[in-house]
Order: sequence, then C-alpha cells, then structure tokens
Amino acid sequence: MLDNNNKSETSNPTNVTVTVNTEETPVRVEALREAARIINGDRNKQYGGPEENFTNIAKIWEVIFQRPFTTEDVAMAMVGVKLARFVSNSGFQPDTWIDIAGYAGCGYEVAKKLYNEPK
Repeated sequence: MLDNNNKSETSNPTNVTVTVNTEETPVRVEALREAARIINGDRNKQYGGPEENFTNIAKIWEVIFQRPFTTEDVAMAMVGVKLARFVSNSGFQPDTWIDIAGYAGCGYEVAKKLYNEPK
C-alpha cells in the first residue's frame, strides 16, 4: 500500500509493519549515515569510544590550559576546529560536514552521560 508520503508499508509474518522510503535518499541523510558509520566503526577501533577518547583529550588539555574540561567541552571544541578550518575558504570539504555531524553525535552521547540523562 502506498501512502501520500511516498512510503510503502508491508507486513511480514510477525505482523510488524515495516515502512520503506520509496524516494531517493536525500544527500543530508547520506551525510549523517556516513558520520554514523565512521563514529561507530573505524574511530571506535582507533581511539576507543567517545567517552574514553574525550576524557583522555580533556585530561591533556587540563594540563596544558590549567583549567578543567569536560567531555562535552572537548566535543564542542572539536566542532570549533572543523569550523576554523572551514573559514579558510579552501573550497568544498565534504569531510568537514561529516566530521561536524560525527562530533555532534558524540557530543550528544557524552553530554547525556555527563548530566545523567536517560537514554
């Protein structure tokens, strides 16, 4: 059955309705999926999870800058680094957008843990 939002609904043997987007996936969604793939795969293998990695970064920054940093501070600062590179007018840098999305996702995760917000 096709609804007015260009989505089709099908039922499977377990009576669970599955909605499938029948339109081409927007580029913005592809960018977010790529960020999710990176932060859930390669980056975790290389550096550990966001909480572990950002905690290590915060500890180093605390020594350098002689003030406390949270894991959320680290995520925001990393977005700032990507923005600073963007303003260099070096042309379209797709990885800048992907990285910002990734840092936003990681920042959201560590902030929820930092402030004991439920999942």
